[in-house]
Amino acid sequence: MKPVSIIGVGMSPDDLTARHLKIIEEADVLVGGKRLLDHFKDCAARKKAIGRNIDDVIDFVKNQMKSRKIVVLASGDPLFFGIGERMVDAIGPQHILIYPNISSVSAAFARLKKPWNDVRVISLHGKKNEKLLFKALENEDTVAVFTDPKNNPARLARRLLEKDFTNFRIWVFEQLGNEAERCNGHSLRQAAEMKFSEPNMVVLERSPLGAPPKKHLCLGAADSGYDHPAGLITKAEVRAVTLSKLRLATDHILWDLGAGSGSVSIEASLFVKKGKIFAVEQNPDRIQQIQNNKERFAVGNLKIIHALLPDGLTELPCPDRIFIGGGGQGLKDIIGAAAAYLKPDGIMVINTVLIANVQVAMTTLNTCGFETDVIQVQVNRGQQMPWSERLEAQNPVWIISGIRKLESGRQKE
Repeated sequence: MKPVSIIGVGMSPDDLTARHLKIIEEADVLVGGKRLLDHFKDCAARKKAIGRNIDDVIDFVKNQMKSRKIVVLASGDPLFFGIGERMVDAIGPQHILIYPNISSVSAAFARLKKPWNDVRVISLHGKKNEKLLFKALENEDTVAVFTDPKNNPARLARRLLEKDFTNFRIWVFEQLGNEAERCNGHSLRQAAEMKFSEPNMVVLERSPLGAPPKKHLCLGAADSGYDHPAGLITKAEVRAVTLSKLRLATDHILWDLGAGSGSVSIEASLFVKKGKIFAVEQNPDRIQQIQNNKERFAVGNLKIIHALLPDGLTELPCPDRIFIGGGGQGLKDIIGAAAAYLKPDGIMVINTVLIANVQVAMTTLNTCGFETDVIQVQVNRGQQMPWSERLEAQNPVWIISGIRKLESGRQKE
């Protein structure tokens, strides 16, 4: 039985070495995609095109390798999202020889003149990996994506716009290594209306050209860094204490109910890296402010919901944590509705400046089976005077925490 040689062609046959060409010339059977085989029409070897049914090709190779020298041509690098892995698994590593070459990702970043040692790569080529891609975009600044005729750059751009990943620029690399090669960057809205030649791949970069640079996000960020109406924001110091009470973990789902300008949601993203944050707000002007702040701080895993509470919760995934930043006269109903969805051992934190709502929050949480705790935060900020400073008192804020130790009420499936 002769070993099967799998040769990476790189971006084109120009990337093949003399050793590669000699192995191809001596092959009895040449296997590869039609586009690659067309480059070797003068080769005397029998040609076998790889179509959609890879299993048939593998069976063919297993049968022919008993007596013939087989060479499999792979685009790019055989073991980088290529046919190499599948062949090794099916035939066995002891019967395979791998000859690596330039991958389309390395070629793309060479065109961009940027390093790619820490770049996440996702394949949509014949794969249903959209969720994996969206998750990667929440945490990564640069993601390379293998496309196919269905999951093409225009469709990908439209899907990213639908999912609110508006702070990414898309680089499209068409026919890498060919005379018709084109490499161009576009906004997502531009790319969504364009057509691109095959084959192609894309690189997604956070903070598109021409957009404001991402602001530095930290716990207790300055109020002035957020888009908000004067005075109507959870103050920086209160924000920090509130987030400590929520005890967030990286994979949590957080509901921010009555989100206002979204400052708590934005800073929660410092802790919720792999989970999801849902900001629910009824006021259209505040919805726009949340969107502005989301883009300003480049928070990818924040979903904005326009709804009048306690409506708007039915379609959301069950939360690990809930924050309620007000609620007014409807606080009791909001707590009761939200508590029905909170996971066991979940935490609900409520901020209020109204004395009446302290009692409402404590009583309602206890009725829903929560263990409760309450603190008051009083912040005094220094104000400059002609020859010294004075302290100016801010509104006292009550922070009520409830830990759900036992299941009570219904739970959303």
